[in-house]
Amino acid sequence: MPESAQLLFRIAALVTLVGIPLYAGRVRGKTYAIFAAVILVISLSGALYSEARLATLVGPQHGAWLSMAFALGVGVTAWHLAHLVRARLRGPLFRWTVSVPGQAFVAAGFLALVWALLWLPVRALLWSFGADAALAALRWIDLVPFAIAAVSVVTSLRPRVERVQISLGDGGPEEVTRVPVERRRHRFSASPLPEPNGSLRIVQITDPHLGPWQPVDRLRRSVERLLEESPDLVLLTGDFLTMEGNGTPGALARAFAPLSDVSDRCYAIFGNHDHEAPDEVRGALEACGVDLLVDEARRVDTRCGPVQIVGADYVGKGRAEHLAALLARYPRESDALRLLLLHDPLGFHHLPKGDVDLTLSGHTHGGQVGLVSLGLDWTVLQRSRWPDHGLFARGTNRLYVHRGTGFYGFPLRVGVPGEHSILELEWASPSRAV
Repeated sequence: MPESAQLLFRIAALVTLVGIPLYAGRVRGKTYAIFAAVILVISLSGALYSEARLATLVGPQHGAWLSMAFALGVGVTAWHLAHLVRARLRGPLFRWTVSVPGQAFVAAGFLALVWALLWLPVRALLWSFGADAALAALRWIDLVPFAIAAVSVVTSLRPRVERVQISLGDGGPEEVTRVPVERRRHRFSASPLPEPNGSLRIVQITDPHLGPWQPVDRLRRSVERLLEESPDLVLLTGDFLTMEGNGTPGALARAFAPLSDVSDRCYAIFGNHDHEAPDEVRGALEACGVDLLVDEARRVDTRCGPVQIVGADYVGKGRAEHLAALLARYPRESDALRLLLLHDPLGFHHLPKGDVDLTLSGHTHGGQVGLVSLGLDWTVLQRSRWPDHGLFARGTNRLYVHRGTGFYGFPLRVGVPGEHSILELEWASPSRAV
C-alpha cells in the first residue's frame, strides 16, 4: 500500500509536469506555458524531495497517507494552473478547494527546495563525520517549510490595519535610506478614527491583485472600511488585477464601487500588471469616477492646504529619463504639498533632491518574504536597490512603500502581511489652513 500510494504521487507529478505546460502552450501560448513549467519544476522538485524525506520520518504505517496527501496537492495544483489557461474569477468553493490549497502547495514545494539546499552543506558535513544520530534528528526540520506555508496562508489572508504618521520637510541622508516611522495598529470598527488635527489623512490602495486571494466582495468590504476613516485623499498606486481578474470583465468596477461616493478626491495610476489589461482597468476607474493620471498632474484643494498630485505611468526601462521629463513638465508649485504617485519605488533613486515632498509606491508587496510579522524590517529585498516597505528618505524627499494587500507570482506572503494603512501627513506650508 505505501509503495502504491508513492507511485501514484510520482505519476501525478510527472503527468502534471509534462501535461500542464503542453496544454498551456497549445491553448494560451508560449509565455504562460513557460511560466507554468518554471513553477512546476521548482515546486514539484521540492515536493518530491520532501515526500521521500518525510516518508522515512512517519514510517510505513503512515507513509501511504502522506503520499496520498502529496498526490492530492499535485492534483489541485494541476487543476489551478489548468484553470489559468482560461482564467476567470471563480466562486468560494473553487477558491477554497482548488486555488488556495494549490497555491499553498506550490509555495510549500518552493520553500522545501530552498530549505533543502540551505541544509545540504550541514547534512553533507555530518554524513562525512558519520554523525548518524545528528542526521536522524535533522529529519524533523523537513517539516519546517510546510509549517511556514500553513502559517503564511493566514498571513496572506489578514492584512494589518495600521495608522501611519509621517512628518515632512526635514532634511535627510544623502542616499536612499530607511528612516523610522510612527506606526500604530488600528481596528476597523463602528467608531472610526477621530477627525485629524491639522494633518492630511490619506488612504493608499495598492497591489490588491483582484483574484482568488482577493475576491470582489472582500476587496469591496476593505475599500468601504477604509473610506469610513474619512480620508482627505484616496490614492491608488496600481496593480489591480491578476490573471483571473483580467479574465472577468466588470469585476474590478464592482470591487471599487464604493469609491464613487468620494470620487472627487480619488486619483490613480497604472502599475506594471495594469498594462496587461489597460482598457479593463481604465473602464473600472472611470465607472467609479476615479481620476486616472497617466503622466499627468492635478492641483487639489484640501482643508490642510493645496496639494499637487503628479501621477507617473509605469515604465520598465528609462525610469530616470521618464521621471525627469514628467517632473519638468509639471514643476513644483511653491505653495502646495507635492505628492508623486509612482508604482515602482525603484524610481525614487532618480528624483532630484527637494523636488517631491512624498512619493507613494507599492509594487514590492513589502518584500513578500521576510520577518515583518515578527516586528523586524528584514525582507529578501533588504540588500537590493528596491525600497521594500515603510518610509525612506533622500534629502528632504520622502518615500512611503505600501506593502499592498494582494500578491501576484509567488503565491503566498511569508512573514510579510499586507496592510490597510491610514496615512496622516504633517508638513509646514505657508498657505496651509490649520
